[in-house]
Amino acid sequence: MNSLWDSIKWLIPTVQPPTWTDGFAALAIVIVGIAVIQFIIKKIVFKLASMLEKRQHPVMSDIVKSIYPSLRNALLFSVLIIACTLLLEVRLFELKRTSVIVDSVYVYFAFKALHDVLSFYLENPGRFETGKDQDVLTPFFLRMSKVMVMVIALFTIASLWNFNLNGFFTAIGLTGVALAFGIRDTLAHIFSGMSVALDKPFQIGDWVMTGDEKIDGTIEDINLRSTLIQTSDKGLVYVPNSYLVNRPIYNLSKRTQRKVELNLFLSTANSEEKIVQFVETLREQIALHPKTLKEIIHVAVDEIRPSACRVLIRYFVKTNDTEVMLQVRQDILFVAKHICDENGIVQVDPGQGQFVWND
Repeated sequence: MNSLWDSIKWLIPTVQPPTWTDGFAALAIVIVGIAVIQFIIKKIVFKLASMLEKRQHPVMSDIVKSIYPSLRNALLFSVLIIACTLLLEVRLFELKRTSVIVDSVYVYFAFKALHDVLSFYLENPGRFETGKDQDVLTPFFLRMSKVMVMVIALFTIASLWNFNLNGFFTAIGLTGVALAFGIRDTLAHIFSGMSVALDKPFQIGDWVMTGDEKIDGTIEDINLRSTLIQTSDKGLVYVPNSYLVNRPIYNLSKRTQRKVELNLFLSTANSEEKIVQFVETLREQIALHPKTLKEIIHVAVDEIRPSACRVLIRYFVKTNDTEVMLQVRQDILFVAKHICDENGIVQVDPGQGQFVWND
């Protein structure tokens, strides 16, 4: 007991031995303080959170509820400091040796409250209102913010104790440079992932294809390092984001129309009049189809060979559905066949010219 009192005397030289009256008064302050916090302040805080929720401010409501544990602990600490001040008859808030401890504890609780808010949204990202659909950067920035909060809290408390941080910052800088060289490939993927998240060239569920056509499939998941793509022939493929960022990406899901281009080969034994009639009639029939765009329809002889005239057929279908596009293409092919049959137009054998289809 004497050693404990000696420690208190070392910390607070002016302290005086407490009396029984001081002890009972300090105990009463603690009991009253706990009761006020538990039965008054807690109800006020959660009533405020409920009111904000009802007024369509869920973020503010979540923040109020998340900071309450740190607020409660800070108030309890204040009650204990007030009780000790009365018990020891020393102003602990003003005494130089104890004020640093008190300030450090308050700084800790302040940053702990912010840390708790970030932790809540990291565990419940659906509650975080970004104004847009949740993206890959939200959890990343939340995790980075948590780390930054802890680092800033550490430096703030260290500055209160007058620690020299120059050597520490130098060591951190050298370590950061070494790590950057060691994980530069990983960093490239991460920054590429951030670029994908910011530019939003595609979203989960989109059908995409790279310019070199090596990747063609549906986006299943997007994270900071890679993108998961479901291809039709290779199954699930994890593609590094740096690969996607450095190549043209075609978002096939965003198309509003599909291009159909093919060639028909008519024998040169047909008269020029019949070939011209075929071209004009087929152009009219394509224009009459309800699902073709009327602005761009190309039907013309674009090449003449010794045994055949090649007819270019190009038009657009108002759809992004492959099945619908194929149905329209089938309709146009049968129309071309009927025109040839009705007018006695001879087509060459498929071996002399083949259909070419690009969409």
